[in-house]
Amino acid sequence: MTTMHRARNWMIKVYGFEHGIPHFHVQCPEGRAVVAIENGTLLAGSVPRQALAEAKEWAEAHVAELRAEWRKLNPDL
Repeated sequence: MTTMHRARNWMIKVYGFEHGIPHFHVQCPEGRAVVAIENGTLLAGSVPRQALAEAKEWAEAHVAELRAEWRKLNPDL
């Protein structure tokens, strides 16, 4: 697991040994969500709207980093 970014009340993580399409996890005190790396689609879970918007904005600016980390942690997928 790699923490890719931390903000004031949320963080983005990428896990190894995952399944499905490449995605990242958004975690905050109020919830957890799974978001597709390529298009920002919410795949599962829920977090406050503002946290999700900020996480998606960060992810859009760092999509290459997220893709590379996903591939590193999930080489067989």
